[in-house]
Amino acid sequence: MNKQNNLALALKPAMRVTKFHFGGAIVVMMLAVGLVAASAVPPFGGPTATQLVTGLEGAMGSTIGPDGALYVTEGAVGKISRVDPQTGEKTTFASGLPPAIIGIGGAIDVAFIDNIPYVLVTLVSDPLFPSSDVDGIYRVDGPDSFTVVADIGAFNLDNPPTIQFPYFIATGLQYALQTYRGGFLVADSHLNRVLRVTLDGDISVLIPFDNIVPTGLEVRGNTVYMAEAGPDPHVPQDGKVVSFGPTSPTATEVASGTPFLLDVEFDGGGRLYALSHGTVDPNIDPSNAVAYTGALVKVNENGTSTVIMGGLDRPTSLEFIGNTAYFVTLTGEIWKIGGVLK
Repeated sequence: MNKQNNLALALKPAMRVTKFHFGGAIVVMMLAVGLVAASAVPPFGGPTATQLVTGLEGAMGSTIGPDGALYVTEGAVGKISRVDPQTGEKTTFASGLPPAIIGIGGAIDVAFIDNIPYVLVTLVSDPLFPSSDVDGIYRVDGPDSFTVVADIGAFNLDNPPTIQFPYFIATGLQYALQTYRGGFLVADSHLNRVLRVTLDGDISVLIPFDNIVPTGLEVRGNTVYMAEAGPDPHVPQDGKVVSFGPTSPTATEVASGTPFLLDVEFDGGGRLYALSHGTVDPNIDPSNAVAYTGALVKVNENGTSTVIMGGLDRPTSLEFIGNTAYFVTLTGEIWKIGGVLK
């Protein structure tokens, strides 16, 4: 595993390649423009995918808003877009957030509490790339007006991880924002922990981990479900869905065996699904998923997973409206999978 402690940013025509650390591992995410789309591949007789949106810039996180629409972060340009889940019509909901500095980051996830939107912003301020912006949770006060409600970057600088693993971005890489008990949970994929954050801006470590790379979050009752990508090269046995409660000292494994998990969600019927970013080929790159190897999988009660649809191009975020799945891709697209449950 490559443990160099520097950032590398390479720019090429129609493609920007960014290396960054998820936990102690270097991850390479390719933000590509104008790639030819391949068809998603369902199992025989399974559901099919329909492209809903293209042209998103630095899209990573998403949520379903109180109006039933999709809300998606576009970190490269510092904005939140609203997408009609039926027509794919896209409008700018909010703009003016700190944009990404190193290819990933800026606005990375979004959530609503009491119809008020909040945005998670990351990798915009660190001793390695100092700025006047804040890594943390922003409340959206208007189309171009925001209030920082929690300075997570400052908290991480003052409270470094107590578990030993290699890291070099002291402010962390906050990947997922999830509402929880009137506040939020935040998964930090670089510092390997989940934070609990109140609306008053109080921050605490809910649960720390070894170098397992926590990513997507979901809540059902008092139980938190979390996806683990695992450190590079993101081998299938390190891709896990785990669960824990508000006072759990450790997490319990729910399922494993699917590589590079980035999100976990329940559908309208209470069935649990996970989203694989894709398969890594160590002979090509030990930390970057190969295009069109991602998958939507159903989490089974026996700890295994069933592939609902493979052939996805590096998906990053998953949402359900009823039994219809929506996923965002690293290449700036949103796809819709109808008939997930037959």
